[in-house]
Order: sequence, then structure tokens, then C-alpha cells
Amino acid sequence: MTTPPATAASTPASPDPLVILKGFGSLRRLTGTYPVGHPMVVQRLKELDDAVRAHLRQQSPVRIDVVRGDVHLDGVAFPSDAQVTGQVIQDLLAMGVQSIHISEGIEPRELHAVAQFLWEVKERDSGESIEAQLSARGVRHVSLGRLVPLDTRWRAQQWPEAPTGPLDPEYAQSLMLARQTFEQVASGKPLKAATIRDLVQLLMFKVARSNAALGQILAVKQYENLTYVHSVNVSMLSMLLGRRVGLDEDTLAALVEAALLHDIGKTRIPLEVVKKPGALDKHERKLMESHTTFGAEILVQLDGLRPLTPVIALEHHRTVRGFGYPDLGDGVVPHPMSQIVSVADIYEAITGARTYQAPTPPERACLILARIAGDKLNTALVKTFVNAVTFFPIGSLVKTSLERLAVVVRTTPDDPLHPIVVPVDEQLNRAGDEIDTRLRDSDGTYRCHVIETVRPHLETFDVSQFLTDEAA
Repeated sequence: MTTPPATAASTPASPDPLVILKGFGSLRRLTGTYPVGHPMVVQRLKELDDAVRAHLRQQSPVRIDVVRGDVHLDGVAFPSDAQVTGQVIQDLLAMGVQSIHISEGIEPRELHAVAQFLWEVKERDSGESIEAQLSARGVRHVSLGRLVPLDTRWRAQQWPEAPTGPLDPEYAQSLMLARQTFEQVASGKPLKAATIRDLVQLLMFKVARSNAALGQILAVKQYENLTYVHSVNVSMLSMLLGRRVGLDEDTLAALVEAALLHDIGKTRIPLEVVKKPGALDKHERKLMESHTTFGAEILVQLDGLRPLTPVIALEHHRTVRGFGYPDLGDGVVPHPMSQIVSVADIYEAITGARTYQAPTPPERACLILARIAGDKLNTALVKTFVNAVTFFPIGSLVKTSLERLAVVVRTTPDDPLHPIVVPVDEQLNRAGDEIDTRLRDSDGTYRCHVIETVRPHLETFDVSQFLTDEAA
């Protein structure tokens, strides 16, 4: 076995979203107390503007949300002191806001207008939407969410609970077997080690060899995958990363088994909590976090599983700095194999849809991983993973600089931002020969490059027709 790379030095510190939240809270109070132009208002506005611009230089738009009691930056919980975070959240809730999104082009006058609006919002009873009220104040680059007690995410787009379009046959079979396994455990029946071994063999020697299956796992997932789908996908992504760091076949099999069962503890969590579209209360959150210990308890009692399987179920929400849950003591760093599963777990989770948000495209997901590398995740493993999946993975539907849609059919290790693509028409049918986006004109300009990932608008889109049978 080749041991995964040790944790590398931390990446440069990520901007702290709490600075922006504190800034809005402070500016709101000063705006309500002092007249326009007062030195204290001017100074606090400048500080807030500086903080916002620092964030935008690294990522635009900036998305700050409170989810399940934690401050999230661009969809990922931001690590911070619990006491400080708690106070910031209380201030945020006092403003009636649980979501602040800021885009490029923001001006100081807009920040000041938002602060004035937040000060006055509880005094007003307008039938207008928040967007309209902010627009009337000249605010174009800030959006606020959840200004009323109603959890509006209940009315958000409803996503399927599993893939609905054409699937690679072996991948479809693995999902069916995983679903049966998880449902059996949820009904109180014992987990069968022989079934798990068969599923691991299917994943390693059939699903992993299919480019179509890999494309369906890596590309934008337009479904809110339940635990069994998520677990199959995480096992495949973990294997992809494990191969890249040089694990031998026996160790890979152990990794796939553990990744497949890392969330088995969720079978002991009430389904209404697992699927709840709104924020969890303290009791529900504590219950959800207990899936790690539940999983370890289920797996440690089963003969025939590999020794690390319950360990990874226990540790996959622990960080490389020794934090996270469950509490195993200060500074207890997870096993290297747990660190691999953690990378795959986070990527797979954020590229799937949620009741309250659309799926995150792969290019943004890779940036999110990079942001939390060195703090939550192993930096070396993140770099290896991003290099493997790339910003535009195979099977992705993308928009090119030629204003055409295309499907990524191969990635290029020497230039991961410029894959090989096949153009498609509006009905997502092949519309030309392969295009190598690495090619340049004599002046060095790329002839064609990928601009962004787009979500397929047709449920019948079948990526397998564009991909070769065997994965590299």
C-alpha cells in the first residue's frame, strides 16, 4: 500500500465571512443612530466595502448563508469559534436575514442602502418583494433571503431523489443493489457482508471501467440524491482519488467498501430529518451528526468487513486539523483513508441538488474544495482530486466561446482547463467533430475554450452516446 500524501501546508487563509456579517450588523445600527455622512458611518462603510471587495477578488459572487446554525461561505460551513459565530448569527437573525449574496460591481452606496433597508425593514409592512424594495433603493448587486419566519425553501424547486435519465447499465445495477442494502438496514435487518463484497466488485471492475458511468457521476447531478445514491457516488470518487495516490488493489477495495458504507448510520436517522428541506433545529442537528457513531456501531458488529470500514464511518466528518464531529478529543486527526473519503464526500454533496439550492457546477465545486483545503481537507489530496476530475469533467455539458453547447468527451492532463469536446445542437444531438480546446491560433489565442458548465434542459439527455466504453 502506498500511503496517501501527508497533509500539506495550509493554503492562504480564506476570507472570513463573519467580517461581512459583523460589518452589516454594525453599519445597520450606526445608520439607524447617526445621520448620513457621520464619521462613524463613513468609517464603518469603508471597512465593510473593503471586506466585500477582498472576498470578490477571490470569488464572485459571494454567497453567505446560515444553514443549520452554521455560517456557510459559497455552500460550505466556515470554521470558526462557536461562541463568536453564535453571536454573529444572533445579530444576523435580528436583522431578519439568513442569506446575503453579493456580486461583482457592488458600490459603497449600495451597501449603505442595504444597511438602511435592514434598519427599517421591521418598521415597514410592504407588499412588495424584497428584491423590488432593494431595487427601488438602487441596489443591484446584493440579494437578501429569508426575511420572514416562513422557510421559503419549502416552496423551492423539487428535485428527483435519484437519477431519472438514461444510465449506464452497470451503474444502474449498483444503485439498485445499494438501495436494497440500505433499505434492509433501515428496516432493522442485518447488513450482509457478502452483499457488500459483491457490490464492491461490481463498482471496481465494471462501473469504474465505464466512461459513461463516470460521466454520470461527475457531471452536474439534477437530483437530490438519497443516501444510497450518494454513497455509491462517493465510493467511485474515492476510488478515483485512491488510484491517483497509488493505492494497491487490496487497499482500493477496502477504500471502496468503506466509502460505500460511510453514511450507513443515516439509516437510523428519521427520514423526515434526513430529507428536511428547512434548517435543522438543535435537536435535529445533534441527531443528524450522530449518524457517524451510529454507522460505526452498525459496522463494527458485522463480521466480514475490513477493519477500517467502521473507522471511516466514524471519522469522515473530522477535519485534518482535528476538529469536526464526533468529538474524539482535541487534535485527533482522521486516518488518511478517511481523509480521502472526506474529499469525495464533500464534492459529491455540493454537486448534487438540494431542495433549497440548485446543484453546484464542477468548476465551482473544485474552487470550494480549494478554499477549505488545509483547514478541513488534506491539501495534497484536494490538489490530486481536482487534477483528476478537472473543472470540466467528462460527460459535462458546457458552453463554449463559440456560443455553442458541447459535451466534454475527454480531459487533458497537461491542460485540465481545456478538454476535448463534441459540439451539440439545441436538442443535444451531436453537431460536429471533436474540438480540441487546447489549440491556439498563431497569435496564441485559443480557437475555442469552455466558458461554463450548463445544466441539460432535456431529461432524456444520454451522455453515454458521446463517450467511449472504457474509462482510462
